[in-house]
Amino acid sequence: VRLAAVVLFLVGAAATAHELGTIRTNVVFTKQGDYVAVVLIDREHVPPGFPGAPVNPTSRRTPEGADADPRAEEIVQAIADASRPMFDGREVLPDRVEWWARGPAAAAAGGRPGDLVLRLSGRIPGDARTFAWSSRARLGSYLLTVRTEGDASPTRVWLEGGETSAAIPLNAAVVPPSRGKVERQYLALGYTHILPRGTDHILFVLGIFLLSRRLRPILVQVTAFTIAHTITLALTIYGVVSLRPAIVEPLIALSIVYVAVENLFTNELNPWRVALVFAFGLVHGMGFAGVLSELGLPRREFLPALLSFNAGVELGQLTVILAAFLALGLPFRHRPWYRRRIVIPGSLAIAAVGLFWAVQRIAAAMRT
Repeated sequence: VRLAAVVLFLVGAAATAHELGTIRTNVVFTKQGDYVAVVLIDREHVPPGFPGAPVNPTSRRTPEGADADPRAEEIVQAIADASRPMFDGREVLPDRVEWWARGPAAAAAGGRPGDLVLRLSGRIPGDARTFAWSSRARLGSYLLTVRTEGDASPTRVWLEGGETSAAIPLNAAVVPPSRGKVERQYLALGYTHILPRGTDHILFVLGIFLLSRRLRPILVQVTAFTIAHTITLALTIYGVVSLRPAIVEPLIALSIVYVAVENLFTNELNPWRVALVFAFGLVHGMGFAGVLSELGLPRREFLPALLSFNAGVELGQLTVILAAFLALGLPFRHRPWYRRRIVIPGSLAIAAVGLFWAVQRIAAAMRT
């Protein structure tokens, strides 16, 4: 009787030890704002009756993988259906679900011989604060290890199968901003690139403003300029066109000189003026793209950031036009001396500054 009791005790202890090692879960948060959850499954010690009825067979697509043992796919599918990363208390379905049973990929993920390796990966939701892991697969106790890329101190938690971990605070360095925050940030960056930092763009817009006392010629030029720099801003950022700053910056300065000098000889909008403003807009767009490239664009919110930056640039330009209209156009444009006292001196000053910049930038380009 005693011998039987000892044998039963040892069998139970061995079963418990194996149960502790049935699955292990490792979660890594990357500095690019992604998460990768790897579930290591010791298939030799998965209970014979597992998984039984599917946990939630329509919750996610079938994991990508291959194995000669049909039982392997059944086990992996069940654990994939049962596993959920949670951010701020909300379950988030992964963007990608993969699994391996052998080979370099399984070994690289930390699997031992005979392990099944399930990998769930996706994007950390914008502005998330906490992470938790939920698994409805009842496979005994298991170890959850959560690590932030670059952090040598992971968080380790023992969980019972079927329960959800406590919330773990996320490192702010790995949490991407929300789309709304990205849009607001790049809108402000575009605006401040014009006001107060874009002195050369401000002078170009003022040169456009000084051509005529009427609003229509101003709006026609600004529209042509906007369309043009939007085109090259997008094409340059996407790598379709490219021009070195050593060429772009002197051309921007020379465009300022041209519009200012032409104001001295005419006060009417001619077709070639619109065409040239459009051409200059293409050049200015490359300048905007250079600044935006230095700032960097978020990988996952590339287009919203690009459009927001461009909208900020437009708001900056419109602010310059509005300020000039309120300060000069509205009170003085109908005065007989408006052109003699405001347009000509203002255009001369703009041309002089533009010429100085052109010479300075050309000299700098020749030295490099």
